[in-house]
Amino acid sequence: MANIMSVLGKKKKYVWVIIIVLVVGGYYYYKSRQSTTGQVQYVTATAEKGTLTSSVSASGNVVVDQSSNIDPTITGTVAGLAVNVGDKVTKGQFLFSIVNDDLSVSVSKSTASLAQAQSSLESSKASKKQSSADYSDAFRSGAGKSAADKKALKDKKEAADAAVSSAEQNLIAAQADLANQRSNAAERKVISPINGTVNSVNIKNGDDLSKISSGNTRQVPIIIGDLGTMKAQVQVNEVDVANVSIGQKVMMKMDALNNIETSGVVEKMDSLGTLSSGVVTYNVTIDFDSLDPRVKPEMSVSASIITDVKQDVLTVPSSAVKSQGGTTYVEVLNGATPEQKTVTVGASNSTDTEIVSGINVGDKVVTQTINSSSSMSSTSTSSTSRTGGGGGSGLRLPGLGGGGGRPAGD
Repeated sequence: MANIMSVLGKKKKYVWVIIIVLVVGGYYYYKSRQSTTGQVQYVTATAEKGTLTSSVSASGNVVVDQSSNIDPTITGTVAGLAVNVGDKVTKGQFLFSIVNDDLSVSVSKSTASLAQAQSSLESSKASKKQSSADYSDAFRSGAGKSAADKKALKDKKEAADAAVSSAEQNLIAAQADLANQRSNAAERKVISPINGTVNSVNIKNGDDLSKISSGNTRQVPIIIGDLGTMKAQVQVNEVDVANVSIGQKVMMKMDALNNIETSGVVEKMDSLGTLSSGVVTYNVTIDFDSLDPRVKPEMSVSASIITDVKQDVLTVPSSAVKSQGGTTYVEVLNGATPEQKTVTVGASNSTDTEIVSGINVGDKVVTQTINSSSSMSSTSTSSTSRTGGGGGSGLRLPGLGGGGGRPAGD
């Protein structure tokens, strides 16, 4: 029994020792945590000189600048369709014919009307000639015509003159009608008005041209476009359009081509905007510097229109620039505490801002303040639009992003 009591006494001492160690350790851990949780840390970037590019973003589609809708004005049945989508055609090439026998009948009627008008004119001219002769004879000396006879002959002559004028007008109208009927009849043979590629065929042999529609929208039978004239047409917001002008460089990406980038220039701009859902946009047409054969009409385009390029300017990330009470400033970190410096800013883009005055090249500007007592999560800052230097984050913290930055002491 004495031995058992001795062992129990020793175990109690060990338990108390463990308790004391845990208490003391917990105290010092708590104190060490308190000493760190109150610290404020700063993420910085280096003010550096480089190129600042400003741009306007817009989206739209690829369009064919030179195209033709083959949509005859006459009706009839489609026959002899000779083209398919993708076929290359030349100006004047036969596309299809229209069966419409009524047009031949109309030409025949018009031809007969013209012959009748010509006959009427000749008859009117003969009557005019005779009435003119009778009128002249009435005024010869010794003719013995009374005043009433002379008036009657004068009226007859004037009526003959009017009949000739009317017959001449009828002849002109008959000639025009025949030309129109022949033109309509000629449309039964449909040809291509331009060189190009068949982009769309919405008809087949046997279709009635008067019935090719989808809902309330009439379909164009054939669309031909010159694919060598493809352009990008994008819509620019009314807020940005004032900064866009003809001749500006444009970088473009096609969603369908895995965002492969191509370039172009602004070729033309609409003067009138389009209102949609309360937003006004303007169509801007962009000419490709070179056409990638994979680019097709109607492909989606994302465009970045370069509105300004400034060389050799001092820039900082836009997240470093702050405003208060009408004053613009940045915080420069030279020691443990940042110093607020008033700056004058110039151009800016989505990531960087030009600093005209107030700080110098190499200054470390605060882009983010991290209070460890609240949360260790933060968002890293990236300056992808600046060139000419490798300014990055001045403080690399475990668990934070930030690629390619130099330490603050570099």
